[in-house]
Amino acid sequence: MSNDDWKRQAAEQALTYVEDGMKLGLGTGSTAAKFVELLGAKVKAGLKVVCVPTSEATRAQAAALGIPLTTLDETPALDLTVDGADEVDEELRLIKGGGGALLREKIVAVASDRVVIIADNSKLVETLGRFPLPLEVVPFGLAATEQLIIKLAADTGCEGEVKLRKGTDGKPFVTDNGNHILDCAFDAIEDPEALDDSLKLVPGLVETGLFLGIADVGIIAGPKGVEVLSGIEIDFEEDE
Repeated sequence: MSNDDWKRQAAEQALTYVEDGMKLGLGTGSTAAKFVELLGAKVKAGLKVVCVPTSEATRAQAAALGIPLTTLDETPALDLTVDGADEVDEELRLIKGGGGALLREKIVAVASDRVVIIADNSKLVETLGRFPLPLEVVPFGLAATEQLIIKLAADTGCEGEVKLRKGTDGKPFVTDNGNHILDCAFDAIEDPEALDDSLKLVPGLVETGLFLGIADVGIIAGPKGVEVLSGIEIDFEEDE
């Protein structure tokens, strides 16, 4: 089976958490898109839900599938959010933002009673940081913001290349909120909480891609099947 198959398996498992009448948050990214696709089929079959998408891309997909949509202004408290992750560690700490939707994803997740993260097993890591950490920043004063980020990150033991994300057109990537993304190749983030606290001192930084203490359940699919994690210790030994 491929990573794509495992993503679908994780999404299928997440559907078991959805009940009729729920208010849902819909994540962004390739794995979350599998969940939205499956949810659309359930809605077509009669499931009653109302959903808040975390990006314009997810909004377009959900609308095309006939999934009823709302906003956090209209529905400020959600029952459940299902989203993907770029990295997940054994304590269900996450790196998110590879798709550029980290700010909306975090706002929606925090507005939810429960957050279920779905991923294939390639996203499971012992230490966060192999995937470059995305930071959403305002365009104004970008060079000064970047310099301060580098300094404060180094103070917490995180060093590496910090790059402005570019779009396919070669121009700076622009989020749905009109901001930019800095991708930080720290390789290993030994103390995510300290890094997150430090970075939030930067005035030009809107939000970090560290999702700490937010996920309630992780559904990880891979060669061994589907694992449902709740912040318990994970065996990282290689598959035989």
